[in-house]
Amino acid sequence: MLKKSTLVEGFWPIFTEVTRVIFMQIPDKVSVDVSGSSLKVKGPCGEIVKSIHSDVSVKVNGKEVEVSGESKMLVNTFSAHVANMLKGASEGYSISLKSVFAHFPFTVEIKGKEFLVKNFLGEKTPRKGKIVGATKIEIKGQDVKLSGPDKEAVTQTFANMRLRLKIRNKDSRTFQDGLYKVQ
Repeated sequence: MLKKSTLVEGFWPIFTEVTRVIFMQIPDKVSVDVSGSSLKVKGPCGEIVKSIHSDVSVKVNGKEVEVSGESKMLVNTFSAHVANMLKGASEGYSISLKSVFAHFPFTVEIKGKEFLVKNFLGEKTPRKGKIVGATKIEIKGQDVKLSGPDKEAVTQTFANMRLRLKIRNKDSRTFQDGLYKVQ
């Protein structure tokens, strides 16, 4: 919130920045630790560590997290990150996918921190992609489930899968093979 301070004759009004503060409740079985410029949230679903921007301050007061700073944009953005971390540590995030193919049946396999898509559109070489963070991938037939405590890692792994399964140089109306999100 900007506060109008003084009006100098012949110049624009001078605005001073007011500190913005957002409070969030910490769920049960979740612990929050602020040390230096890093924030660590630990819960039953896992642990998430994120660095704190220099213009934002984070404090833990009992069962509340206080995010404050002078920039409204930074405070709102970082409070959204903290809310995602709290939810991820307590409940976790998951994305359900289904493999759909009309031409060549393909399979998804996990090797270390990579996933392999074999026989996609009849290709001889498998398509490879990176699994980000602590994301777990469960494969049961044509159903694929991504899960983990960090929302950014789970959704980035999903984006890596979609990127690797992009169909090029073919008619997209005919070739609709790929992994699709299921509600």
